[in-house]
Amino acid sequence: QVQLVESGGGLVQPGGSLRLSCTASGLTFSRYTMTWYRQAPEKERELVARISVGGNTNYADSVKGRFTISRDNAKNTVYLQMNSLKPEDTAVYYCNARIFAIAWNDYWGQGTQVTVSS
Repeated sequence: QVQLVESGGGLVQPGGSLRLSCTASGLTFSRYTMTWYRQAPEKERELVARISVGGNTNYADSVKGRFTISRDNAKNTVYLQMNSLKPEDTAVYYCNARIFAIAWNDYWGQGTQVTVSS
């Protein structure tokens, strides 16, 4: 049974930092592309950052230069370091694991709330 468990969310002031973690179990983590998404109230879910099996990364324009995604295959964990946080970063952040095997297979975590407010 595949499980993705996010942690690290919380309340932070504008300009502050948080580090999100997503730990996976029940899959061969190193074979999966890992992605962080977020969804703000009344908005669609959007891609925040992605890291490939080979370590290539890409980011939403809105977070470039502020967020960094990384992975530790030995710990089955993907991280999202978020710096210079803004109120518009407030959202539920979700971890996704994706692999292509005959068809795309996607797994999701339960989400972690990030609130940026003074």
